[in-house]
Amino acid sequence: MNERATFGAELRRRRKAAGLSLTELAARTHYSKGYLSKVETGLSAPNAALAALCETELDAEGELRPLLPGEPARRRTRPDVRPSGLPPATSSFTGRAGELRAIRTALEADGGVCVVSGMGGVGKTELAVRCAHRLESGFADGCLFVDLRDESGEPAAVHDRLLRVLGVPADRVPADPADRAALYRSRLRGRSLLLVLDNAVSAAQVRPLLPAEPKCRVLITSRSRLSALDDAVHVSLDMLPLAAAVELFTTVTGLPAGTAVTRVVQRCARLPLAIRIAAARLRAHPAWDVTELDRRLADETARLGELDDGERSLAAAFRLSVHQLSAAESRLFGLLTVHPGTDVDIHTASALGSLSFRETDRLLDRLHEAHLLTQPEADRYGFHDLLRAFATEFVLTDAEDGMKAFSRLAAFAVRTAAQADKELTPHRFVPEIDFAPGLPEPARLDDGEMAMSWFRAEWPGLVALCRAARDRGEHERCWQLAFFLRDYFFVAKLWDPWLETHRWARASAEAIGDLWALATTTANLGVAHVDRGDLDEASACYGEALALFRRIGDGHGETTTLAHSGWAEHYRGDHEGALRDLRQAHASYVRDGNRRNAAITERGIALVLTALGQAVEAAALATGTLAVFDELGLDLDAAMALNCVGWAWYNAERHDLAASAYRAAADRAEACGSRYETARAYVGLGNVAAAEGSAERAADLWNRADEVHPDLDQVMVGEARARRA
Repeated sequence: MNERATFGAELRRRRKAAGLSLTELAARTHYSKGYLSKVETGLSAPNAALAALCETELDAEGELRPLLPGEPARRRTRPDVRPSGLPPATSSFTGRAGELRAIRTALEADGGVCVVSGMGGVGKTELAVRCAHRLESGFADGCLFVDLRDESGEPAAVHDRLLRVLGVPADRVPADPADRAALYRSRLRGRSLLLVLDNAVSAAQVRPLLPAEPKCRVLITSRSRLSALDDAVHVSLDMLPLAAAVELFTTVTGLPAGTAVTRVVQRCARLPLAIRIAAARLRAHPAWDVTELDRRLADETARLGELDDGERSLAAAFRLSVHQLSAAESRLFGLLTVHPGTDVDIHTASALGSLSFRETDRLLDRLHEAHLLTQPEADRYGFHDLLRAFATEFVLTDAEDGMKAFSRLAAFAVRTAAQADKELTPHRFVPEIDFAPGLPEPARLDDGEMAMSWFRAEWPGLVALCRAARDRGEHERCWQLAFFLRDYFFVAKLWDPWLETHRWARASAEAIGDLWALATTTANLGVAHVDRGDLDEASACYGEALALFRRIGDGHGETTTLAHSGWAEHYRGDHEGALRDLRQAHASYVRDGNRRNAAITERGIALVLTALGQAVEAAALATGTLAVFDELGLDLDAAMALNCVGWAWYNAERHDLAASAYRAAADRAEACGSRYETARAYVGLGNVAAAEGSAERAADLWNRADEVHPDLDQVMVGEARARRA
């Protein structure tokens, strides 16, 4: 036989023609470089699995497998068998290259054990079978595959099956479980065998099945993480990357990639089983196209029903995971769907379940262990989208328990938001709010920095909760949540959620006829419009709020709304009207002893005086507010006052004093986390540099401002107008 006619020589020729090194081919096929080298030189026999992989990688379909040598006759020294019970590997396999490498590495060690875990439908078995097919030839005594879901769950029953496969006659299998386990270990002694244990439930189920023979390897799949298997390497499967998910769908259907295909796999949450079912349904309906499939999957409430092809069901796959839960775990899993946000912390979950913090932590950990929850951060847990839909439909079956859980959740959210808001604005007027006994204690928020961190993490969920409260008729909690979110939204300049929550809150206040809540929410909605530069909308809100406060005889609310209206008049250009309203509000605050609001209003008066050409007087007035803000611990207000001082001195052409004020403002704003006021200070410093003829320094400072907070509104921020002038 000439060299070209041998498998190894032809493999080497085609590899070199493709420009691949042995290392590169090994990475693609997941066979070792040493083994491939021996195959090419004839020192090791190739196998059909290797031939198929190499044909694919070298574009040599049908060219290598005919060159496989025949099986040599082998004499066995003992009457045993070389089992190979692996299910067939699917041809439409995509992604998972990193996981395949991790599994292979784990099983290269003596006595190597690897656990592949993940949620139902993520492709654990598919991955394990594919990997086992690639590794099988390296085990002289073959491969054993056991689906533990098909067994009683007891190790003794699995031992019985394995012993029979290993050639032990039925009448020689001991009845005693301990004797059966001992015979199993004995039969594996000296063997080189790959054992694949699919669908393991627990470490206790698996541990008696692990061979003592170091030449044996074990690959386990499970819906649980099996963390108690200390010596195993653990590979956790997540959703497919988007590109791999699209490739899987197009491979199964034969359709080209496109926008509609991308939407379909995203609606399937990049879960392999869901993608395969969706593809199968499309193939089964010739009248459908991808757009029709996408339309059917668009309805979240019906999506699980669509992901059922008659033989495979995503809901059935999820149900197997839930059946392993205790009653307490299942109850909390269902109640977590009551929260409309994407994730929750342990304190919030505790409120949902009306459980102690410690018990909640334990249950959440178990749900995470079972791959039913994700853990984006150390103390936060989230849902996979399709699992949330499943839990809502099939697990949360007690409607009354769900309603009570939402009431607890909303009350707990208001209570915690109120605590955080108090740290941000300790002198803000807060109405009396009642809470039912039994709510868990919120997380400790000891200062403004902790409060800001809490709001940054929680605000998306709080916004979703605010809307859900309105929809569920929890109207008091709806407007209360909006009320306590306002100051954070002001600092963070999150105008869209600010406007959304306050519109929902207004509807809730109207629904329960609470005129004070309606007036306050409307006034705060006006503040949002002013802050975003929508002055007409703001004036309309202030007019409505003023009328409501006068109707109920709330002098404080009337004064505050009048002050806010003065700010809007100033930004509109009516400086005389603004000065009138602000001074009237200031007099009321001074009379009532409200030093915080009086100082804030003085800052507004200083801005108006600057616009009226009285910049020196304005600088003195704004400077005078700093002592009040410092005494009250209002760092953000102090930063705003310093920017006001800088703006006044800039207009007075005292550039040295303006620069000093802006530098102090930048320091204070950065310390309290206000990107908006920080950017404003840098723009002001850039303006000073430009006025002094330093164009390069001005450009540098303006660039720094844009990096911190781009596009400051020129209507709202005088510094931004001066920069563009």
